Amino acid sequence: QVLRKTLCRGVIFSTGSFLAYGAHKLISGFAEVHASFKVDEVIEQADYLYGSGETEKLHQLLVQHKNSDDAELLWRLARASRDLAQLSTTSAEEKRQLAYEALEYAKKALEKNESNFAAHKWYAICLSDVGDFEGIKTKIGNAIVIKEHFQRAVELNPKDATTIHLIGIWCYTFAEMPWYQRKIAATLFATPPTSTFQEALRYFHMAEEADPNFYSKNLLFLGKTYLKLNNKKMALLWLSKAKEYPAHTEEDKQVR
Repeated sequence: QVLRKTLCRGVIFSTGSFLAYGAHKLISGFAEVHASFKVDEVIEQADYLYGSGETEKLHQLLVQHKNSDDAELLWRLARASRDLAQLSTTSAEEKRQLAYEALEYAKKALEKNESNFAAHKWYAICLSDVGDFEGIKTKIGNAIVIKEHFQRAVELNPKDATTIHLIGIWCYTFAEMPWYQRKIAATLFATPPTSTFQEALRYFHMAEEADPNFYSKNLLFLGKTYLKLNNKKMALLWLSKAKEYPAHTEEDKQVR
């Protein structure tokens, strides 16, 4: 009888443990699904605000999720922080703080998902921005890392015209680099990074082929690069397109 009671108690305990375990799994699974839905919902809201040009509201939404482990949220927060820093109403001190915060968010996004093309793209952009605050030596020192992340982003998403454009900007910057900056580069690298205006032009055209008329600045740099190559006819063509481009953002207005 004692043995029977012990066995019964064991069965009841085992059944209770199993039910408790099952309930835990069910609750955990529900929590994961709920969290997934919440992330998707936030991303949907964020993309709507980004498309509407609501920079401050977008940052307010995403900064609430700065401790997230989701790379899609984190790179969007990096972009939103950078966009907020670019506003003319943002103070110099805030610009600096936002630039460093943006880099941290992009770095975290990359750590969470190394295969996310946008994480590579925004890490490179934010690393370049931080270089503006740390001086020309740091900016040049980061140049190869920046290009590598842009190239990795294009490998992961060959259709992303913006990243292709940014590689063009990288090439253009090194093609027109003044002599004193070349000397700095020579002290930092055994083989300093170099490029040409022809290479920059190739990337700007590749970006335009990937997504025609996608960005006023790509049109502008096509014109500027043709000027550097002394092709005034083609320069005028692309500069005219840049001037006629509808101004949706502050950057578009600056291009015009």
